[in-house]
Amino acid sequence: MTKMDNEEKILNRIPLEIIVFATFLAILALFVFDALTALFFFAGGSLSAASFAWLRRSLSRFLSHEKKKAVRSAIGLYLFRLVLILAAFFIIISLFPRKIFAFTAGFSVIILVFLVETIIAFSRKGQWKA
Repeated sequence: MTKMDNEEKILNRIPLEIIVFATFLAILALFVFDALTALFFFAGGSLSAASFAWLRRSLSRFLSHEKKKAVRSAIGLYLFRLVLILAAFFIIISLFPRKIFAFTAGFSVIILVFLVETIIAFSRKGQWKA
């Protein structure tokens, strides 16, 4: 397996891992808090997974185009994505101000997934050198 294949596998499984971690933590939140908090935790993780998948797919597509046009399109799409994420946070802050921390915690699950993937990659790197 080449290094590029391994990276593709990792990038393909990150959105699924985000959903799995968010679901697990939402179930824990269900027992500790209430159903609405668990739902917002899961919704934050789902938005994070969708955002990552969209960004990855868009970047792959833009990198194959003409450089000047691709940069302009990529910046526009990235700004649009950022506006959508900010709109989601604004709506939750406006309608459910007490649940913003649950949504933010769910959205931040991506950091936990990146940490786990980094630890796995470094542990495998040591095995490759041996």
